Amino acid sequence: MKQKIRLGVMCLARKTFDFEAAEGLYVQILEDLEKLEQVEIYAVPGLVIEPEEAKEGALYLAGKDIDGLAVISGTFHLGHLVLEANTILNKPLLLWGLPELPYNGGKIRLNSVCGVNLNASNLYKGGVRNYSTHVGDTIDEVWLDAIRINAAVKRAHIGVLGYRAKGFFNLGVYDLNVYEQMGTLIDHYELNDVWKYPVTEKGVEQRVQQVKEIFDTSELSNNQITKVAELSEKFRGFMTQNKLTALAVRCWPEFAAEFGISPCAAMSILQSEGYILACEGDIEGALSMIAHRAAGAETPYLFDFSQINMEDDYALLWHCGVAPCNLWDGKCTRSLSTYFAGGKGVTADFVLKDGDVSVVRLDSAGTEYRVFLASGSVIPMEKELSGTYMKTRFSKPVSEVLQTVVDNGIAHHASVVYGDFIKPFKIFAKIKGWKVIE
Repeated sequence: MKQKIRLGVMCLARKTFDFEAAEGLYVQILEDLEKLEQVEIYAVPGLVIEPEEAKEGALYLAGKDIDGLAVISGTFHLGHLVLEANTILNKPLLLWGLPELPYNGGKIRLNSVCGVNLNASNLYKGGVRNYSTHVGDTIDEVWLDAIRINAAVKRAHIGVLGYRAKGFFNLGVYDLNVYEQMGTLIDHYELNDVWKYPVTEKGVEQRVQQVKEIFDTSELSNNQITKVAELSEKFRGFMTQNKLTALAVRCWPEFAAEFGISPCAAMSILQSEGYILACEGDIEGALSMIAHRAAGAETPYLFDFSQINMEDDYALLWHCGVAPCNLWDGKCTRSLSTYFAGGKGVTADFVLKDGDVSVVRLDSAGTEYRVFLASGSVIPMEKELSGTYMKTRFSKPVSEVLQTVVDNGIAHHASVVYGDFIKPFKIFAKIKGWKVIE
């Protein structure tokens, strides 16, 4: 389900144009907006014509804590209006133009697109660059998805369990830089906080049955199966109690050595249930998954660019066994194995399903943030490896994709989802003032 957002709407006009027609169009637009999924609409009633009306409307919307503002140029209008509103609200803006109505007596009736042009020029030259533009009868839903992403990361509460994995310096973040850029709060917890989290015997028993129904567990001992079930319940309860949007886990080396198993299998199960857990303490990986889900993607997960084949032009997107188990290809055997961590790691092993995929990484370098984007299609393959993986052919040659990643120092994890989720991130990056890397 997409992230719920609060949308402010106002319609600007000038009485030298057909403002009565614009008012009728505004009424219809508001009826259509009320039908949108997961959007609360707060509209300034009637047309905004004078600067004082723009101020009053903005103050009304300020009390509603909106996530974005759609400014409709019902007709051409004074340049003051959007500037007055932005001064008070300072929210991401959609400058929305309406298609011109049939001419009436040789006179242009709305001149709406010129109003969009005026607003964009005023804002740009005034140093405001977080706006998007759109001309159409209905709202730009791609822009809405970008607002969903922005709202989701801002409201996110991320826990980091332990720390980043040993040696993965590139996954480290400065917490207050994350807060400055996205508004996200990060809380630190010790590994023991999950290891010692109390769970019920009944809950563990139910998870044991679930593990056996999903996976071939013939390679595991009864103790390892119970550990996977127990850890699944511990993660679920811990995240729920602490109201965490996501949990970034230092999943090695201590987990297998001290808890008895690695957390991969438990993470695979919980991610299939909608929980967001990031491997190796990767906070920005968690944020990337949160962002994907906000735009409507289902069960995002992190992968490594593990192998590339230049001749056949594909990459193996692999990880040690943590992908959501519901993304299995339906053909191979989903199994749990102990190949990792000297036989103590319990990881999921399966090939992921076919389909078109989108990749995103919200990634920092120093205090600068960038958005890495890629898209491709999964190539069917046989189960040949331990871990969870897919062969993917990108929309660009794989050699170019890899070169882009390494030349820009993008972290070795990224979030992948099924479907097309590229355009909202380009708008989100513009809202944030971040560079897009493709």
